[in-house]
Amino acid sequence: MRQRHRAVNTNSNTSEEEQIKQSKSVFFSSEKRIFRICLAIRIVNALLIQTYFNPDEHWQTLEVAHRIVFGYGHLTWEWKKGIRSYLHPMLFALLYKILVFLHLDTPFFMIKAPRLLQSLFSAVGDLYLYKFSRVLFGDHVAKWALFSQLANWFMFFCFNRTFSNSLETVLTLVGLYYWPTLRVSSSKFPSVSRKLGLALAALACAIRPTSAITWLVLVLGLTCLLDRLMYGSWVLVPLNFLKFNFLSSGGDYYGTHKWHWYFTQGFTVMVFTFLPFSIAGIIKSKHWKLSGLIAWVLGLYSVLGHKEFRFVLPVLPIALMFSGYSLAVMEKADYLDNKRKGSLNTRSKWLSKTRFAIFFLLVTNIPMALYMSLVHQRGTEDVMNYLSKEALNEKVKSILFLMPCHSTPYYSALHRNLPMRFLDCSPREEKGILDESDRFMKDPVAFTSEITKNGSLPSHVVLFGSEEILLRDLLKSYSFREIRRFFHAHFKVDRDLQASVVVYALTSE
Repeated sequence: MRQRHRAVNTNSNTSEEEQIKQSKSVFFSSEKRIFRICLAIRIVNALLIQTYFNPDEHWQTLEVAHRIVFGYGHLTWEWKKGIRSYLHPMLFALLYKILVFLHLDTPFFMIKAPRLLQSLFSAVGDLYLYKFSRVLFGDHVAKWALFSQLANWFMFFCFNRTFSNSLETVLTLVGLYYWPTLRVSSSKFPSVSRKLGLALAALACAIRPTSAITWLVLVLGLTCLLDRLMYGSWVLVPLNFLKFNFLSSGGDYYGTHKWHWYFTQGFTVMVFTFLPFSIAGIIKSKHWKLSGLIAWVLGLYSVLGHKEFRFVLPVLPIALMFSGYSLAVMEKADYLDNKRKGSLNTRSKWLSKTRFAIFFLLVTNIPMALYMSLVHQRGTEDVMNYLSKEALNEKVKSILFLMPCHSTPYYSALHRNLPMRFLDCSPREEKGILDESDRFMKDPVAFTSEITKNGSLPSHVVLFGSEEILLRDLLKSYSFREIRRFFHAHFKVDRDLQASVVVYALTSE
C-alpha cells in the first residue's frame, strides 16, 4: 500500500488557505525570484564566513585544486592511499583557471572566490529544498521550510564551505526532488525522471562515497575514469574509502565518540532550536519514509567510531523541512483561531504562537551563526590572509607551522611557491609511535630544539599562543621576534584553549 502523509492543505479549508496565501510575500512569486534571492543571501553568507572549521575544507579540496592548476600544493596521505576522488577538487581547479585567465589570482580572490562559487551551489540546494517541500506538502509548507533552512545557524556556518559534504548535500536535495517514490502524484507537477534521480544520486556518491549510505546505489564509471587519469593507474576510490573508514576503522585515528553522539549531541546541535519544531513536524506530517531516512543515516554513521558534524549534513535540510511543516501548521492554527475570535485585520496579523516561534528561532540562531562564522577560530584564517599579503610583497621566504597538523589553510591561501613545513600527523603503520604533531604537543620545547638543529631556520614561525608561552625564550634565542598576534577563540574545542595565533619573524640570518 502506498504510504500516506498529511498535507497542510485540505479541501475543507480551501478558503482559509487561500486567505493565508494572499499574505504571502512576493519573495515566493516565482522560482527564479526565489533562486535569485537565495543566491544573494548565500553570497553575503559566503563573505561573512571568516573562521576555520575543519581541515578538509582546505586540504582535501582547495589544496588539491591549487596543485592541479599551479603545480604546487600539498597532497595529504589520503591521496597517496587513493581514498580521495579528484572529481570535487576539479570544480575548484576550473575556478582557479578562470581566475588566472582574468588575472584575478590575487590573495583576495584566491581566498574568497571558492566560497562564492559554493554559494551558487548552496542556492541551488535552497531552491530544491523549496521545490521538494512544495511537491510533498504544498506552497505553504515550502515557504516555511525555506525559512528554516536559511535561518538555521549550522546551514549558515557550514553550507557555503568547500567541503565535499556541502556539494553532496546539494545533490541529495536535487536527487530527492526527482526521486519518484517520495513525490505526490499530481498533474500539477511535471513528470519525474527516475534516471535523473539515479544520476544525481550516483554523482553524490562519486563526490563522497559515504553518500551511498543515503542512496544505496552503486557509483558509476565517471569518477573511476577521472581518477585513472589523475592517479596514473586504476584506483577504485569508493572501495578504498569504504575499506579505510568502515572495514578497518581507519578514521578512528583522528578521534572517536560514543555511539549515541549524533543523537545526543552532534545532530541535535546542528538542528539546534529547530529541534522541537522538527519533531512536531515529523509527528504531524506522518511522512515516515523521510523521517526514517534521517534515522537510517544517523544510525549507520553511529556505527563508525570517528564522527563529525559535517558527515550528516545531507539530512539536516530534511529535518528543517519538517520544522517548516510544523511552522505552517502553527500559522494556520493561529489564523483560524483569530478568525473565530473575529480579530482578523488586513493581511492578517501573525498572532502569538507563530510570532513567538519566529522570534525565538531568529534570536537563537542568528547570534550563533554570526559568532561561529565571524569570531570563533578565526585566527588561523587571519594569519594566512596576512602571510599571503606579506609573501606578495616578498617579505616571507619560508614558514614553519609549530601547531597541530592542518591547523591553517596552506598553499591555496598563501598562493606563493615558498618552502613551508607543518607537523605531520599521517596514520602510523606501527601502533604506539607518536607522529610529529603529537610529539610537539607532548613537549614543544624539546621537539622545536630538535628540528631547529637539523636544518636552516625559517623566516617565519606560526604557532598558537598556548605553545608560544612555552617557546618564547627559545625562539628569542634564535633571533626571532613576535611581529603579529591574531585572536583565535574564546573557549577550547578539543584541546587546550588556543586563544591566539602568533607570528614570529627572523630578525637576522
